[in-house]
Amino acid sequence: MPVRKKSKFEQWFSFSRHQRRFGADKVYAQLASVDIEKLKSDIIAGDQIQYTHGSAKDLNEHIEQLKHEFVGQPALSHYHASLIVLIRREVDVEENFEKFKALWMSERDFLLSTLNIRWLISACDTFLDLHDDVTLKATLMNAVVLINTLKLQETERYLCDQTTVMCEEKRDRLPQERVTLFDGTSAFVVGTDDTLRNMRWRLDQICKIHPLGMIVLEIFDRLQQEQNNTVYLRFKKQHTREKTRWW
Repeated sequence: MPVRKKSKFEQWFSFSRHQRRFGADKVYAQLASVDIEKLKSDIIAGDQIQYTHGSAKDLNEHIEQLKHEFVGQPALSHYHASLIVLIRREVDVEENFEKFKALWMSERDFLLSTLNIRWLISACDTFLDLHDDVTLKATLMNAVVLINTLKLQETERYLCDQTTVMCEEKRDRLPQERVTLFDGTSAFVVGTDDTLRNMRWRLDQICKIHPLGMIVLEIFDRLQQEQNNTVYLRFKKQHTREKTRWW
């Protein structure tokens, strides 16, 4: 059983919960009236991208630190992240979630083209926590499960000295015999298997149900790209049967 999530009543007595909302007034003054078109064209200045590790307890300080993640990118990306932070720290949740929803419905394609996977998944998590559309929540859960599974697999690879050398003898044997992995699951037949193609077909269908299902498809497509060295890309490079391609 996972750890029980604290009730809202229990959360109320947490000092750290209240502490993480300090500085909200200053943040609100900055975000009170935003010009979306201007934020799309304004580029955040800086020398290099620096990702935050952990978060400052002061809300204003944390949001300022987040700007370093978006150096060279549209200010709208930082605004999107700021809304998520406000929602996570329970600052006027309903009002900020309405802004967040409106932003995604009006600027979906722009956000898909500018946000990295980290913030696309944060967007999915935010919709999962607060949206009342069960279909959308079920669709976006695909992306969260997909990325968290890869996060574990790629972390294990990092901890194991990042070895990616494939045993050709074992690979060539896969089409000839069934290799059991765990609990009745068999190994992916590298080069010809149709498992991922069939999964992609189903993913395309479910993601058509809601306009924001495109977030899931965008994330899945990025996992096949050269700059993201994931197991999906590595198996893509080994794939030989055009009929069963999944990308």
